[in-house]
Amino acid sequence: MKKQTGFTLIELAIVLVIIGLLLGGVLKGQELINSARVKSLATEFKNIQVYVYGYQDRFRAIPGDDRAADAHVAGTNATPVAPDTNGNGVIASAWNSATQTDDSYLFWQHVRLAGFAPGPTAADDPNYAPQNSAGGRIGIQSVASFAIAGMTGTFTVCSAAIQGRFAEQLDITLDDGDTDAGSVRAFVDGGNAWDGDIQPAEENANYTVCLAF
Repeated sequence: MKKQTGFTLIELAIVLVIIGLLLGGVLKGQELINSARVKSLATEFKNIQVYVYGYQDRFRAIPGDDRAADAHVAGTNATPVAPDTNGNGVIASAWNSATQTDDSYLFWQHVRLAGFAPGPTAADDPNYAPQNSAGGRIGIQSVASFAIAGMTGTFTVCSAAIQGRFAEQLDITLDDGDTDAGSVRAFVDGGNAWDGDIQPAEENANYTVCLAF
């Protein structure tokens, strides 16, 4: 009868070491991917600040609220209309507005025509509304028209469809790590309650993250 043989302890140890190395490589790779995603999202917040300051420095006006935008950026449809008071220094209406005459919507036309941001300049273009790297809407409005207790600053940039674990990392990267305080806040997409304690079970839920500056 043929004698059966099994793995020796040394062989089993080698296999376990190889499995451990493979798992470690996978986890490290995922960590690098997640870090890159957070870095990309954080850059998008910072870019919008650059758009605002760059446009303001060049034209002495706020993009989206520039009463002389048609002259400044050579866009025939680049002037806000009623009911907003043109040139009042406020980016009125919601950051994710779909109304083509709203300041927060025209903001993108102005900064694109001025060469600060990429994207379509025709307000009725189906790809006009900007998206973040997570595939959610991103936009800006004035803090004055965005009632959040204790949130200070002139403008707030909001970015949607960001998973909870990335929302936490964004707050650590851009602010104080507390998503219901400071200059960075987060709330579940479709809700309006700020969530400063994102639980492990909520890490895959989609959040809207807002940064005031």
